[in-house]
Amino acid sequence: MGLTHPQYLVMLALWEHEQLSVKELSRLLQLDPGTLSPLLKRLESADLIRRRRDGRDERLLAVTVTEAGRALREQAEKIPATIMDRLGMGLDELKDLHGTLTRVIAVATAAGAA
Repeated sequence: MGLTHPQYLVMLALWEHEQLSVKELSRLLQLDPGTLSPLLKRLESADLIRRRRDGRDERLLAVTVTEAGRALREQAEKIPATIMDRLGMGLDELKDLHGTLTRVIAVATAAGAA
């Protein structure tokens, strides 16, 4: 697909929400805005996203998916099945793993904030 893993995560978030502010993306993906900004620039230069000032709040930068970005989603939808096939794991196993890893991240994040 021509995306790095962090770029793919940005696109997943945008495919789900259609439009997010940079601040919301940063929070959702747990990426520092300084890390996220170059990712967004590369995605924008590839014509997959568009960044514009939010009409409701000029202080915010709204990120939306372009037509090319929406077309890329069709390719991306094939990835989960390919991953399950290559890992030899079923959907239930992966859901359990995701839940466990999500809890580990939450505990680690809380411990880091303490």
